[in-house]
Amino acid sequence: MGDYRKMWSDLNMDLEKHDVLCAVLPELYGSVYLNQENRPEGMNYFNFVVSEVHGLRIEELANTKTEGNKVVGTFCVFVPDEIILAAKATSVGLCGGSQFWIEDGEKVLPRNLCPLVKAIVGAKLSATCPYFQSCDMLVGETTCDGKKKAWEILGEHVPIHVMDLPQMKRERDYESWREEIKLFINKVEELTGNKITVESLKESIALANQKRRALKRLYDLRKNIPSPISGLDSLLISQIAFYDDPERFIAKVNELCDELDERVKTQNPDERKRILITGTPMAIPNWKMHSIIEELNAQVVVEETCTGTRYFENEVSSNGDTLEDLIKNLADRYLKINCACFTPNDGRAQDIIKYAGEYKVDGVIYYNLSFCHTYSVEYKKVEDELKKNDIPVLFIETDYSSEDSGQMKTRVEAFLEMI
Repeated sequence: MGDYRKMWSDLNMDLEKHDVLCAVLPELYGSVYLNQENRPEGMNYFNFVVSEVHGLRIEELANTKTEGNKVVGTFCVFVPDEIILAAKATSVGLCGGSQFWIEDGEKVLPRNLCPLVKAIVGAKLSATCPYFQSCDMLVGETTCDGKKKAWEILGEHVPIHVMDLPQMKRERDYESWREEIKLFINKVEELTGNKITVESLKESIALANQKRRALKRLYDLRKNIPSPISGLDSLLISQIAFYDDPERFIAKVNELCDELDERVKTQNPDERKRILITGTPMAIPNWKMHSIIEELNAQVVVEETCTGTRYFENEVSSNGDTLEDLIKNLADRYLKINCACFTPNDGRAQDIIKYAGEYKVDGVIYYNLSFCHTYSVEYKKVEDELKKNDIPVLFIETDYSSEDSGQMKTRVEAFLEMI
């Protein structure tokens, strides 16, 4: 990474503590990613993005702010990027996946709370995440109790708008969600000074749909036996999707897919077990589960998670001539996401079964972050549905630390032998 210390200093970062974080990441990335064999050449771009994760992209955000544009930080796939883009602002995903931020998060949050929530708060309070420091506004949402209270803490340090996500999917809930999107439009217009029009919203819908198509193209290629790309590399691409420049990201993913199209023509089937991961999101740099699985005789071929299929499945329709029409289209698409925060949530188990068939998986690993109660409780329903369809499943609950990696490896190894 180049010399960005003045830029980081201008963002009021804790440079000494940030140096510790910057020293850890390259070693972690090298041990997890660069030791893989036969990686596609197209992954070099994503290697570069990680190498400049707190450098070049932050410089781009600083430049766009200098030009008078705003940066909006989000934490969830329910926040419509289309609204942010339509107001000529930049959207960046801020979910924390590092153990590094947990200690600072626990200064104001209980220890027995989801590590993702603790890492989010710790990243801001420690002033070691330049993405947080670059944001003009944060957008929270009511997907879990931990987050709902965390927004109150973050709101003491940075402007935050919270979208009230319905917990059911009745017609009145769709109406409520449409109203939330309208409130969000008003808030973003107020922040940016830019009016969102039918034309600007249609343009941003088209761009977001292009990104979804690029990711779906990548995931469709993983249906081949063997998948032409590791689960680790696919996970990294999905994580980068949340904060990279969208147009550049789309181009680079499609370039990679062109290469993978050629690769599938020459590869031979292998005996590795094909695994579907479902459950809680895996924010960068949380690569533990994939790394353990792919060190063994297995390959992760699809993720039914927010850093997987839930992020890109279902496009937003651009049909309609009014903002009201487009807002309805946004609400319809986003409420199709089958998150465990909803009750009932029968669609998620059906999604897992559908993907298990499409990707010809041998087994499912249900990945749950510690103290994520919604996904933990929902496991029983998913397990029952998978058993009805003769699909083996393993439940693993973990956090961001490496302390349980040995135990996880033993359990995954036994699961692979069993299937």
